[in-house]
Amino acid sequence: MSLPVTSFISTRRKPVSIRRNVLNLSLPVLLSSLFQRLVSIVDVFLTGGLGASAIAATGLGQLLMVTTMTVFWGLSTGTTVVISHLWGAGRREDAARAASVACLAGLVMTVLCSLAGSRWGGDIARLMGAEPQVQQLAAEYIRLVFLWMIWTTGLNLLSAIMHGTGDTRTPMEAIILVNILHVLLAWPLIYGKLGMPALGVKGAAIAINSSEFVGFAYLLIQALRRRYITFSRPDFSLFKRIWSIGWPVALERVAQQSGQLFYSSFIIAYGTTAYAAHQIGLSIESLSFMPGAGMGIAAATLMGQALGARKIRRARISHTEALRLAVGVMTVMALLFFFAPHLLIGLFSHDPDVIEKGSMFLKLVAFAQIPLAVSFVYAGSLRGTGDTFYVFIVTLVAMWGIRVAFSWVASSWLHLSLYAVWGVFLIDWYFRAVAFAWRYRRRDLHAVII
Repeated sequence: MSLPVTSFISTRRKPVSIRRNVLNLSLPVLLSSLFQRLVSIVDVFLTGGLGASAIAATGLGQLLMVTTMTVFWGLSTGTTVVISHLWGAGRREDAARAASVACLAGLVMTVLCSLAGSRWGGDIARLMGAEPQVQQLAAEYIRLVFLWMIWTTGLNLLSAIMHGTGDTRTPMEAIILVNILHVLLAWPLIYGKLGMPALGVKGAAIAINSSEFVGFAYLLIQALRRRYITFSRPDFSLFKRIWSIGWPVALERVAQQSGQLFYSSFIIAYGTTAYAAHQIGLSIESLSFMPGAGMGIAAATLMGQALGARKIRRARISHTEALRLAVGVMTVMALLFFFAPHLLIGLFSHDPDVIEKGSMFLKLVAFAQIPLAVSFVYAGSLRGTGDTFYVFIVTLVAMWGIRVAFSWVASSWLHLSLYAVWGVFLIDWYFRAVAFAWRYRRRDLHAVII
């Protein structure tokens, strides 16, 4: 018996409709992630005029902040997933209360991290083996960004709340505002233009703090106005649900970023120029993360909302569309990195040695773009189902069992070249892509309960 024409049209239109939803969610996230990353890239770009030591110091400070943010990403992911499920089930008052308890938890965690980071963060540069000049500059930058990290964590958490509701546009507006203010402040504060003092690396930190405060204030006003948050007596049962999903994500990020710290220490051993090239390469590479990360967040949100509404087929189609879009965009990035690396590195430094090393780094990165796309989207979909512990285990094995261990052997035992140590991350990302894809294909979405 054939389907009615109207049923056939509906079946054909559903993927198109979901593809549009994926785009509507992911494009603002992509732009938000891009502009958020541009805050760090602008600092590296502007401090480049101060020399390799300033670039290395800024990079170390940013790496430490990203490492500290791991626990907040766990809280944010748990918040997004729980709110998306509640929102999809039509329980919007419960979603607003979940947002409230997440904000309270985020405030307590921020105070503790801010005090610790501003007091001891500068010692990390010394422990990592940075040269004395880099240590001095890094300590100054780290103290300031940690002292006022409440604006960074606030932006992250409020964005996560809005992502859970499907509102990705408002966080995008906030981060664009942050970028505009950051550029207007960073250049004169670093180099002493427009009547401002020349503060160097310290000026970059002040610019970040000031611009993120404005972005945080904008998001908070919008969240209260649209009733995404309802401040009331804390509901610890909701927090338990959030943290049951979030703590594996926190451990995942700890494994990822602590491993990255060790991995960076192997790079520093090759000299300041090598690390400067590494940092510039990472800044450029991070642009390629944006499409995959955006599609991954869209997949997690749509997966959560579809499962909350018990629409299993829609959940699977959302994942497929997100994966297709991510692979397509990141293939273009791969071609750009492989065929035009000198042009990209040359935007950040005129040092021939930095350009040579950084260009090779980007060529290697080109071969990681497809597994990156696959990893981001599959991991996002798994998080949307609440399967965050498996993502943590895969990340732990990939980062420490492959990237750190293999890099240690290559640099300390075999004394191979810098390029061999860089090449290890390719094995890491191909392993993750296979592991995440395997798990998702075996996941029974009908049995998911959050």
